[in-house]
Amino acid sequence: MSAVSLRRPSAPKGFALSVHVVTWNVASAAPTVDLSDLLQLNNQDLNLDIYIIGLQEMNFGIISLLSDAAFEDPWSSLFMDMLSPLNFVKISQVRMQGLLLLVFAKYQHLPYIQIISTKSTPTGLYGYWGNKGGVNVCLKLYGYYVSIINCHLPPHMYNNDQRLEHFDRILESLTFEGYDVPNILDHDLILWFGDMNFRIEDFGLLFVQESITRKYYKELWEKDQLFIAKKHDQLLREFQEGPLLFPPTYKFDRHSNNYDTSEKKRKPAWTDRILWRLKRQPSQASPLASSVPTSYFLLTLKNYVSHMAYSISDHKPVTGTFDLELNPLMSVPLITMMPEHLWTMENDMLISYTSTPEFLSSSWDWIGLYKVGMRHINDYVAYVWVGDNQVSYGNNPNQVYINISAIPDTEDQFLLCYYSNNLHSVVGISQPFKIPIRSFLREDTLYEPEPQI
Repeated sequence: MSAVSLRRPSAPKGFALSVHVVTWNVASAAPTVDLSDLLQLNNQDLNLDIYIIGLQEMNFGIISLLSDAAFEDPWSSLFMDMLSPLNFVKISQVRMQGLLLLVFAKYQHLPYIQIISTKSTPTGLYGYWGNKGGVNVCLKLYGYYVSIINCHLPPHMYNNDQRLEHFDRILESLTFEGYDVPNILDHDLILWFGDMNFRIEDFGLLFVQESITRKYYKELWEKDQLFIAKKHDQLLREFQEGPLLFPPTYKFDRHSNNYDTSEKKRKPAWTDRILWRLKRQPSQASPLASSVPTSYFLLTLKNYVSHMAYSISDHKPVTGTFDLELNPLMSVPLITMMPEHLWTMENDMLISYTSTPEFLSSSWDWIGLYKVGMRHINDYVAYVWVGDNQVSYGNNPNQVYINISAIPDTEDQFLLCYYSNNLHSVVGISQPFKIPIRSFLREDTLYEPEPQI
């Protein structure tokens, strides 16, 4: 099964990234289950580069929200626990009440991913309450603009017009004033997923249940409200989706694979969806196209499934796995760390790095020292403000020293990351290395405020 979206197919191919998207309405459940199947960790044929995870209806009671504000929420912690040993780093997170959006990438991709903005759009209770709405991360991936949206739209069969109105409202809210960023409809890729709450019209409960039992999904799909709405809405039609070859993902009795047996007996529906949209292309190629770098963006859906084994919620999670082939518009990092020039003297380590001519540094830039397997960008073991501890200025390579007195001699491998305050992203990363064993240490009494993202 595959669904293909093509951008300038005549251009030469670059390389491929493997992207795994997860959407799940967890219905306030705690993460008490093994998520290996959901994350495809046991699939030996899959070499993933990026995880994009969207949850809906996380517990957002007052005690839970206060706890999550002080500590990592349980779901984020679990995902980091499972992915960080595989060299995935959490690069962005945005939370609005029960909505959570997480983006993970393998550390070698970090210098080529720029987080431009994060945004929350509440649509519940006259547009002021965040139990419904969308959360968004806008980023540049190897020079291409990508917007990621996790949403929770209004429920119930009769609210279809309201669902479509909220869909449009979320899209219209995603403007980027203050950034040199094109309109969202001119982004190279929009990934939109979540509990969209679209229902199956016309057919009765018994017919729907019998069709599911016999796996006659096509008849049900044709009465799906999103499928019908695309026939009448040009913009909505531009959002693609893989074929629905799995059973409807709502509503189940908890801790079972039985559809709703309560008094309400809600009709099953494909409420949980993953859509994508590629940038519109001009009908004719520019005569100057051959004189500029050629862009190439090919997205292929490899797998679109539900995961019936998970039963802690009344929804089943849905995942989509994509191959993203692209010709990178950014192929050289703004900062190149040079671990081959590392050396230690007493309890200081001297770091050398080079920068590209277009890189604009800031006095708030910093370099973090991390153990391989770091969870997120604040998970450093030591750091240095570049402007404060620089020992060479205006030269390439630049040199800065970092205090490592608190780090015991170890055989662990480490990474250096250069964080740009202007770009709010990692713009340079070293290869893994081991810190040379030092002969003696001295106590350091200096204190500096820790950088926080």
